[in-house]
Amino acid sequence: MANRVEVIGVPGIPNVNNGDDLASIIKAAASGNGIDIQENDIIVVTQKIVSKSEGATVDLNTVIPSPFAMQIAVKYDKDPRHVEVVLNESVRIVRMGHGVIISETRHGFICANAGVDASNISNADILCLLPKDPDESARRIRADLIKQLGFNVSVIITDTFGRPWRHGTTDVAIGVSGIEPLKDYRGLVDPYGYPIRVSISAVVDEIASAAELVAGKVDMIPMVIVRGYEYKISESSSISQLIREPESDLFR
Repeated sequence: MANRVEVIGVPGIPNVNNGDDLASIIKAAASGNGIDIQENDIIVVTQKIVSKSEGATVDLNTVIPSPFAMQIAVKYDKDPRHVEVVLNESVRIVRMGHGVIISETRHGFICANAGVDASNISNADILCLLPKDPDESARRIRADLIKQLGFNVSVIITDTFGRPWRHGTTDVAIGVSGIEPLKDYRGLVDPYGYPIRVSISAVVDEIASAAELVAGKVDMIPMVIVRGYEYKISESSSISQLIREPESDLFR
């Protein structure tokens, strides 16, 4: 039988608010669509609903922009309050240009605007931030799901990132639980007898981008089930395993 992976979008997730139980919402949405979550399914959820459930949002009406934020806002025609939130969420500004701030977050992610986002939020004055600890968020959702389901699943939290040198965005993993994030091929031999020396696949990023194909950007499907991929279960997985160390980063 050929290798086969299913990617199943689950509609029907209601508007998520601070304090909502995501595991129960996920289980109910699957059941409401006639989908039985199965053992070892990979539950992929977007950062937006995780952040909203954790109250990781900022009301722009409460933000007082700094002089530096004002300076950037004037130069790039931005809301200075939005810029101030981005600066607060950044530990390092990597580059600014073309109206975009590329920064490093406290998690170690290099992304546009420190992951601060205003899309898919009903209130124009509310900005959504990245979860404080996406791995912990994934662990909590997974633990609650396992308790409710009675069997193992893994969880990946995703967000949309741009990429250097290529047009277009893709979803990547920003938090993981229950799945080994990397698949290391080093030390193996390819079908032609050549030893593999450097290949390590970022499987959780590959799963995240596959999930986005059915989740879309405007389809209101913030949850996807990926089924059939044989992954290594890990109780100590962390998104930090994907972040390149500064000493081996050629672009820092």
